[in-house]
Amino acid sequence: MKKISAFLLICLLINACSKDVKISFYEAHISQTKNANIDINYLKAEGTKDVAKRINTAVEQFIGNETNLSDTPDKNATIAQAVTNFDNDYIAFKNQFEDTNQIWEFTVDSEISYQSAEVICMTLSSYTDTGGAHGNGQISFLNFNSQTGDLLKQKDIIKDVDGFKTLAETYFKNETKSRSDDESIEDYFFGKGFQLPANIGFSDEGLVLLYNTYEIASYAQGVTEFTIPYSEAKPFLKVN
Repeated sequence: MKKISAFLLICLLINACSKDVKISFYEAHISQTKNANIDINYLKAEGTKDVAKRINTAVEQFIGNETNLSDTPDKNATIAQAVTNFDNDYIAFKNQFEDTNQIWEFTVDSEISYQSAEVICMTLSSYTDTGGAHGNGQISFLNFNSQTGDLLKQKDIIKDVDGFKTLAETYFKNETKSRSDDESIEDYFFGKGFQLPANIGFSDEGLVLLYNTYEIASYAQGVTEFTIPYSEAKPFLKVN
């Protein structure tokens, strides 16, 4: 009986080890300047095959849609196709406006801002310039389940949205109070009450809330970002 128990224990240990999820990242780079200026630095996951594949697919789709002008994201978008489409659109633009000196630009940089046994947060900074007064810069957080590679939505992170909004609004007011004494919450949110940002990420210090340019107020306001310590955010979260 003892021999059987020992055998079962060994099998369980082997099985547990085989299920350990190990994910690391390496840099990939795409660059070309023949027509439009394109420079993409992004991270690819490696390790546990299925988990890495889910992460890499999500990153491909996200960057692949950064130059998509449609309101509907393309689920089959790839980085290579985005580069080709952006370059072809620029060539068509140059053919239509032959006298222009405008050079289109598309750049992406990425980093892992947080990684634990439960969640991986990837930060992507993109910049697109297709003419006009200025280009469009965006900072985005992609949060992944470390064990499955699934892309986490806001509802997967926050369990008490109303309670978390109340907490976040306090931090938002502290972050913006130095800008103007005349602006109310409604001024920032185009006549509406306080809203959570599209991008909520993780760092060693706490939960990061980031409003991109134009998400609140005017272009001149730029990016609004603040961090809520985990000690205060934890009661409202589904993940650690």
